[in-house]
Amino acid sequence: MSAGVSLGAAPIPLETVWSIVINKITPGTVASDWSAGRESIVWDVRFPRAILAALVGAGLAVVGATLQSATRNPLADPHLLGVSSGAALGAIVALLHTGLVLGPLTVPLFAFCGALGAIVAVTSVARLTDAVSADRLVLAGVAASFVIGALGSLLIYLGDPRAAHTVVFWMLGGFGLAQWSHLLFPLTALAAALAYLVVRARELNALAMGDETATALGLSVRRLRFRLFVVTALLTGVMVAFSGAIGFVGLMIPHVARLMVGSDNVRVVPASALLGAVALVWADVVARTVLAPEDLPIGVVTGLVGGIAFIILLCRR
Repeated sequence: MSAGVSLGAAPIPLETVWSIVINKITPGTVASDWSAGRESIVWDVRFPRAILAALVGAGLAVVGATLQSATRNPLADPHLLGVSSGAALGAIVALLHTGLVLGPLTVPLFAFCGALGAIVAVTSVARLTDAVSADRLVLAGVAASFVIGALGSLLIYLGDPRAAHTVVFWMLGGFGLAQWSHLLFPLTALAAALAYLVVRARELNALAMGDETATALGLSVRRLRFRLFVVTALLTGVMVAFSGAIGFVGLMIPHVARLMVGSDNVRVVPASALLGAVALVWADVVARTVLAPEDLPIGVVTGLVGGIAFIILLCRR
């Protein structure tokens, strides 16, 4: 994160970065020998951006690790349940049809409402079709995702073509709108979800061994899986609302964590959070520097790097 704040189109020495941070936390501690422009870059732009990148990376990786165990599907990721599609639908409504009626928080709030709507849709489809098994729950999520995605495409088609590029950029992901006032929402969601999932990690191990084994151990499989799905969907919705749709983090990072700490979710869940945070902070550094002073969408970086890294993992079996 220090490197994430220091590096960019206008590099700032680490010593200056931490002097500015310390001076902001405890005014007057360090003699200010830096410009107001550098202070604004560090404190108002890059520091909240680095924190948001870490929070989103940790959240998406934790969701991926949880879903891969809960569904026994190594390809499960945060987009699996249609939550990302729901968040994108909410953002499209805000950007193309209602405008920023609630100020800067309009897009995140609409995206979060869309994510909640997707959760309701998926759970309703699952209950309607009596989807008890992991496979049928995943299929319910995929079906809902296609319907929500189609509605989003329809709204883009009916919206102002001149504003469509804004929607596309948001759907590719980015942290350019990060502000201190926005960080409380993803921080609270991550802390609550992480605490719940760590407590349930051994039950998650049982689910990963199969429904029969979990039932034999005295677990209510259907209830536990629905709770895990709702928690991960809410966490995904919050993260996507503030960062846009970012792929591959939730898919790849849990596999890297398992290579490092084994398959026990007591270790995999927190390890995934740490690795996801580190990975997305570095991805944001690349996105800000490779075409400086322009910002590359973060989803492009994670897709390219994550895809190549995943192919290497496959080649190594």
